[in-house]
Amino acid sequence: MAHDGQNETPAKITPLKNGPVKVEGALQICGPDGAVLEAKDVVFLCRCGASKNKPYCDGSHKPMGFEA
Repeated sequence: MAHDGQNETPAKITPLKNGPVKVEGALQICGPDGAVLEAKDVVFLCRCGASKNKPYCDGSHKPMGFEA
């Protein structure tokens, strides 16, 4: 569930063909201590394992030919 500070709403999670996972909703990115680091409405998460900016996608899937 995504949390916008007042209402919990389901996040929309969409795996993109041969690319990252797109997550949409009122999202909070939290650190290991639970502190909110940033709030976003859309993030693209790496699923190829090659991103240098994990957990976010940096486009590394394209040159490596990732398929899913």
